[in-house]
Amino acid sequence: MTRAALLVLADGRFPAGGHAHSGGMEAAVASHSVYDTASLEAFCRGRLHTAGLTAAGLAAAAATGHDPLALDEAADARTPSPALRHTARRLGRQMLRAARATWPSPHLDHLAHNRPHGVHQPVVLGVTARAAGLTPLDAARCAAYESIGGPATAAVRLLSLNPLDATALLARLAGELDDVARTAADAAARVATDGVGTLPAASAPLMDILGEQHAARSVRLFAS
Repeated sequence: MTRAALLVLADGRFPAGGHAHSGGMEAAVASHSVYDTASLEAFCRGRLHTAGLTAAGLAAAAATGHDPLALDEAADARTPSPALRHTARRLGRQMLRAARATWPSPHLDHLAHNRPHGVHQPVVLGVTARAAGLTPLDAARCAAYESIGGPATAAVRLLSLNPLDATALLARLAGELDDVARTAADAAARVATDGVGTLPAASAPLMDILGEQHAARSVRLFAS
């Protein structure tokens, strides 16, 4: 049951709204930062070790049962870009709707009641993972994978890349993804004693800039 739930949660067909977002890829392509498979791999690796690590830590902490409202505030502090905060909450609202229908839980209901305007998506992901019977490490792996899987899929559409090449680069990053997830889960295990400050807060200033640039574009294929 547990592993099946992880597959469902990580599946791109899970109706959490991620298909409409590129994770910064559309802006990166527009600025010519990403233009082929090699530059896509560099982008995904950088995102995994920054935004991915931070999201994985928040998700793992939420999966341990730590106060999701406190974690939502911690997520705000780790997201300096207003555009990216808006995106994170928008994705969080959509994931919360899907999660409550799939794995009904008083913890998910609590989030919906206390944060009607949305909760950062990694926090919702962690609470959802807990409701589905998953471990904090599972939640961290799922968050880390989402941080690179979405941009890689978007790049295939934006650049007409060979989807086999995009899948192969995700496989090459698998070892690093596991390392990131373990680091995030280890940090989450210390939150109860050391506070949310122990969670990763890796910065990615270029991603913040790309997020703001994308939000200002009048014509775009993806919501972010």
